Amino acid sequence: MIRSMTGFGREEGAAAGRRILVEMKSLNHRYLEVSLRMPAALSPLETEIKKRIGERFSRGKIEAVIRLESDGQHEEAPAPTLNVPLLRRYWALLTRIKTELNLPGEVTLEMMMRFPDLFVPGETEENPQSLWADLEKTLLRAMESLAAMRTAEGEALGRDLAARMETIAGLLDDIRRRSPAVVREYRQRLAERVRELTQGMAIDEARLHQEVAILAEKSDIAEEVVRLESHIGQFGEFLAAEEAVGRKLDFLIQEMNREINTIGSKSQDGEIARQVIEIKSELAKLREQIQNVE
Repeated sequence: MIRSMTGFGREEGAAAGRRILVEMKSLNHRYLEVSLRMPAALSPLETEIKKRIGERFSRGKIEAVIRLESDGQHEEAPAPTLNVPLLRRYWALLTRIKTELNLPGEVTLEMMMRFPDLFVPGETEENPQSLWADLEKTLLRAMESLAAMRTAEGEALGRDLAARMETIAGLLDDIRRRSPAVVREYRQRLAERVRELTQGMAIDEARLHQEVAILAEKSDIAEEVVRLESHIGQFGEFLAAEEAVGRKLDFLIQEMNREINTIGSKSQDGEIARQVIEIKSELAKLREQIQNVE
């Protein structure tokens, strides 16, 4: 089952008279990268939270935001405090500017209030471990919500990938049917060209067969076609797999590109060349889509 790496999940819960909000957003990424934004009081739980997320997802850049809010029925959150050291530094800098530039007036409270970070949000003294059980439940529900969206998007993505691979399979079938005719047509053109040059003289059939055999050997694409067909079958198996297959699909597309490039370089036929271009175009679109697969 294909799963996308993009999605969003949001859940709410309650713990110790507070409301817990967990929001999770997931974007494309080569590996799993988890970033957390949460109150400093929950910092001791960071490792455990990241561990839970890593157990559920294998790829994607996941941003999780956790908030603790009063439920309105219990004591309000602690009052903010003043960042006195920072306040003193701001005052010292303003005073220095006034002295250096010989500016009139005094450093006022109104000036000081314009600077950010002077007030520090109050933190609860509650033990974060006492919140973990309820926080974990909310986190797990948020992860399931995120996973559900990733799965839904993955289903649509999987249908598109399967349709494009079916198109490639049809084009490859046309190449396989066309390939024997290329050698026959070359033999006919070569014979006609020899008759033109010899002005009706007898043709050395043995030499003609030799030239045709050399071309047939150089332009033989049977092995590449068989390997490409095998890759197409393997691609379908990956689409139906339960585990994350994004990296496997990406590698498989690289192998398919290698095979179709070889077919294009071996074949001297215009019709096959057009089909090769179509397949390479579909493979480029597939690879772009696969970058979003977990």
